[in-house]
Formats: sequence, structure tokens, C-alpha cells
Amino acid sequence: MRAITVVPLQAGTVSLTDLPEPDPADGPVLVETIAVGVCGTDLEIIAGDYGWAPPGEQRLALGHESIGRVLEAPSGSGLAAGDLVVGVVRRPDPEPCPNCAMGQWDMCRNGNYTEWGIKAHHGYARERYRITPEFVVKVAPGLGELGALLEPTSVVAKAWDHIFRIGTRASWSPQSVLVTGAGPIGLLAALLGVQRGLQVHVLDQVDRGPKPQLVADLGATYHHGDIASTGLGPDIVVECTGVGSLVFDAMDAMAPNGVLCLTGVSPKGRALGVDAGEVNRHMVLENDVVFGSVNANRAHYEAAAQALAKADPAWLARLVSRQVPLERWQEAYQRQPDDVKVLLRFGA
Repeated sequence: MRAITVVPLQAGTVSLTDLPEPDPADGPVLVETIAVGVCGTDLEIIAGDYGWAPPGEQRLALGHESIGRVLEAPSGSGLAAGDLVVGVVRRPDPEPCPNCAMGQWDMCRNGNYTEWGIKAHHGYARERYRITPEFVVKVAPGLGELGALLEPTSVVAKAWDHIFRIGTRASWSPQSVLVTGAGPIGLLAALLGVQRGLQVHVLDQVDRGPKPQLVADLGATYHHGDIASTGLGPDIVVECTGVGSLVFDAMDAMAPNGVLCLTGVSPKGRALGVDAGEVNRHMVLENDVVFGSVNANRAHYEAAAQALAKADPAWLARLVSRQVPLERWQEAYQRQPDDVKVLLRFGA
């Protein structure tokens, strides 16, 4: 079967190749891939920055944002042929650690997890895959290929879950949230903030293209420039860019008892001049919290599915800036200026 594969840690090796049919050991549920979303992680793996092939193999099939259709499922699994489904990315470590044992594999403590399409297991950018029922999440039929947005939505569903767990350590009635970055993660974070009834502000570097209108049509406010120019003192900041200077600007802008969630990963090797004492004083004297969040567990995937089912499908469709057929797969991994989310289509 056809698959998009790469030799991890070797740039220039991405290719459309043949892989064997899915291993029955992966699970009794057989799924045909409809489409996969392309994100920065895929591009970093293609660039040779990281990635791990399955044990004993040289190449790794990409794709961790997926939408597929069930072909076969055992009775009693809660799945049936024709169901639209998304596969979970991370699998718990085999030991397992205490968190993995509780189904919180997104919080794995020893790092021995696997991630489909990223770490030690083939991903979803292949025509078919097998999977166990507990790692499959059903998608509302009306979403169609937009179900590929579920995995990135699960990431922000987890972020929002943890933000409110932290915020409710005391009496807390947040009103405003600042989302930095209007890429797919930022826009989906804004969507979930609006669904929570918050006053949502989104800051990005561009002042044209589709992003400002996407934000406005959510009922949120778009800002272009730096955080100080917004005049905001948000109760919550969801940082989705990984730009180091923005992190410190956000810490400085937050209201007392503020919560800052970091979802973007900063590149190494960029030094910043920071007054560490001032940062410390600000966080301590105002009871601020800064924390990082990555990946998601099944509960977050289910929350994401509910959020997408409630969202305006026309708005979600506008997040998909391009759909590329498998025959022109190279185009999916070439960024264009107005890209928000690109889907690589495997079938109807």
C-alpha cells in the first residue's frame, strides 16, 4: 500500500513509498485513511530534526493528524464499518508508568511511550492501518474530512482542561484570554475559548490574509503587533507560537492569579536578555502560573470531538486552506503564505 515515509534524522528522504499491509498485531479494527493533516511536526521530521522509525525498520510513515473510515471492526467494539474515526497519536509505555497506567499517557513520566507517525510506530499517512478500539475516537458523520482537525483540537482541549484545573485553586472567574498565534492551534484554542464564554483576543504577526477574518467570525478580537500594544491584562494566555520573547511579554501582561499555558515549542540556540529577578517577583507576588502542555489522552480527544460537533462547520472548513491529492503529495509539504491547515487526501 502507498504511504508517505521518511528516514528519520535524514533530510531530503521523504517519499511516496510502498509499505506492507497493516500488521494484525496492531489491532482488530481496520481503517482506510481519508486524509491526514500536515503540521509543523511533520515538516520538522522531514527536515531531519527528529523522529524515530519503528524497531527494525529504516523508514517511518508520517501522519499523526488523521481522519479515516472503518472497514472492519469486531462485534462489541462500539465501532462498525463506515464509521468516521480518528486514531489517537500516543500509546502508553509498556511498563507502564503511573500516569500511563491510569490512561493519562499524555503525562508519561519515563518517556517510553510511542507516537504514531512520530516515535517508533508508523503513522496514518498510509492507505490503511489497524488499531485497537480504545485508541479510536468516532467523529460526527457531518464533519467528513474536517475530522482531521480533531487531533490538533485535542491538544487545546487538554490545554483548556489544565488551565481551569490550575485556575480553580482559588476563587477564579476569568473573563479574558489572549491567544498568541493564529495558526491552526491558536485558532482552535480561540474556538474553545469562545465556547467557554470568554472574551477572546488573538495576536498574530500578519495583518492580511484569512486569519483576521477567521478570528472576527468567531466573535473574537484580532490584534497585530506586540502584546503591550493590545492594552490587555488577560486572565489567561494560551501561547501557540513558541516565540521566546512572547512568553516573557505574556508573563508581564497577565492579570494577578493569571495562568499562562505554553503549547508552542521554542527552537534551541536563541538567547534572550531577561531580568530573571523581575520575572520571579512578578510570578510570586501575583500568584501567576506558567506551564507547558503537549499531546492529549482519550478524554481530551472526546472533548475535542464534542467541540468540533458544536462548531460552525463552515468556519471549520475555512481552516482548511488546501486539500492536496496523494498524486501531488509533495505540494502538501510545501508551505504557502496563506496556509492555515493543509490536508493530504488519500481517498474519498
